[in-house]
Order: sequence, then C-alpha cells, then structure tokens
Amino acid sequence: MIALIQRVSRASVDINEKEVATISTGLMVLLGIQVDDSEKEARKLAQKTVSLRVFDDDNGDMNLDVKSVEGGVLIVPNFTLAADTSRGNRPGFSTAMPPKEAEPLFELFAAETRGLTKEVQTGVFGADMQVFLVNDGPITISLETKNT
Repeated sequence: MIALIQRVSRASVDINEKEVATISTGLMVLLGIQVDDSEKEARKLAQKTVSLRVFDDDNGDMNLDVKSVEGGVLIVPNFTLAADTSRGNRPGFSTAMPPKEAEPLFELFAAETRGLTKEVQTGVFGADMQVFLVNDGPITISLETKNT
C-alpha cells in the first residue's frame, strides 16, 4: 500500500464539476493499493498517516500530528501510485490490486482513519475526479507499508 501525503491548507475533490469532499488545514492522502496488500497494511498505514508529525508547533518545528492541529484528512483512491515504469515509458499497472478487491481495503483505510481522527473525507472509488489542493510548505511524504 502506498500513500502520498501532502500537508495542505485546503483540498477538495470534484466529480462532474460538483464538489464531493473538502477539508481545510490537514492532510491530503492519495492512496494506492497493490496486489499483495491486506487489511493489516490498511490498518497500519492509517495509524502511521494520522500519527505523522508534519505540522508546526509554536517553535516552528514539525512536531504535531493532524489530530493536534484539529485538521482534516482527505483520502483519494489512486491506483496509478502502483505504476511500474521499469520496462519503458508507458506505465503498467499489474502491481495495482483489481478494483473489486481494492475498494474494500480503501474503505477499511478510511474507516480506520475515521476511528483515529475527527474529520475525514474521501474521494469516490473508481470515479474520474478532479483534485484541488494547496500544499502547505510544501510538505509531501511518501509512505509504503513495506517501509513503515
């Protein structure tokens, strides 16, 4: 499982020019699910995401997590994070979990995140989404369950 996490001052998701999710200060999470991922990885990654200390304390040091700043989390499914470009310039997606198997893990990740912090919004699995965000910092962290 791969999460590309950005600290944002605001983020939103539109589908067909209609806003379906929005947060102000918080984390925007693009979530890629790979063929060998399981419920264990979803739970582990949700905990790690919410616990990331990427927000500034009173001294300007990144010591606070999203809960501490009462921020939101916007989770967007993104199978393209599992792209394999090792054999050329056209990405292959054989390492991405098929949608019927991936969607329950996406929902589990979102549910686990909701259990750990106050405000959680999601994009729509399988939808063509437009994602808008203001990356604050910029701060961008890539997490993979095999490395956490």
